[in-house]
Amino acid sequence: MQRYFVQEFPNEEGLFTISGEDAHHMANVMRMQADSAFIAVFKNKTAAACRIVKLDKLKVLCCAENYLEHSPELPVNVSIAHGLPKGDKFELVIQKSTELGAYSLIPFLAARSIVKWDEKKGSKKVDRWNKITKEAAEQSHRLHLPQVEKPQPFNELLKTAESFDSIIVAYEEQAKQGDLSSFAKALGAVSHGQSILVVVGPEGGLSEKEVNQLEEIGAVSCGFGPRILRSETAPLYALAAISYQFELMR
Repeated sequence: MQRYFVQEFPNEEGLFTISGEDAHHMANVMRMQADSAFIAVFKNKTAAACRIVKLDKLKVLCCAENYLEHSPELPVNVSIAHGLPKGDKFELVIQKSTELGAYSLIPFLAARSIVKWDEKKGSKKVDRWNKITKEAAEQSHRLHLPQVEKPQPFNELLKTAESFDSIIVAYEEQAKQGDLSSFAKALGAVSHGQSILVVVGPEGGLSEKEVNQLEEIGAVSCGFGPRILRSETAPLYALAAISYQFELMR
């Protein structure tokens, strides 16, 4: 069933309005009509089975009928900090990380980032990134809509990282040395409800200086298995492993 993230809460009668791009999508793309059913996800991370009361090209009047109890969200909040990569690789990371349960995505400018961030064109790119998260979150039946901010300098990332309960750094030198336990130990120290920041470098990886600076604020550098992963693969590996640890094993 089609799912939409909705800004307006239902009133006492369960009525609410959808407008903008979602209204256009409902009326013109999905060809919905009065009495068509869909799922609405509200800002308080609740979802309800809803029906359309009436619609036109500009807005859709809807009624929430039954609230859903199941939550598909990870029991820990995982944010992905990714050194800005080339081309559209970050768009892949955004889409798949959202599907795998990421709470937020934090692009940053690493020492080895080849891409130079253009502030003039940046706002349109950030808007596109957040459109990708919205579509991926709807497709994967999320209750939380991850946000993507504009890329921040590495020094700013260090300040952001301090607010997390656990910081895990993907560091290929650890993988080259045969480290297969640090990642598992780091996850084992995290409890349900806590926050994890997974830091991944761009194509050339993180510099030794960047890794040292992260370790100084409590980060654990880890190898993600015995193979060297591409920068766009590492976040997906981490999220899959976290899902196994906190969902499938328990």
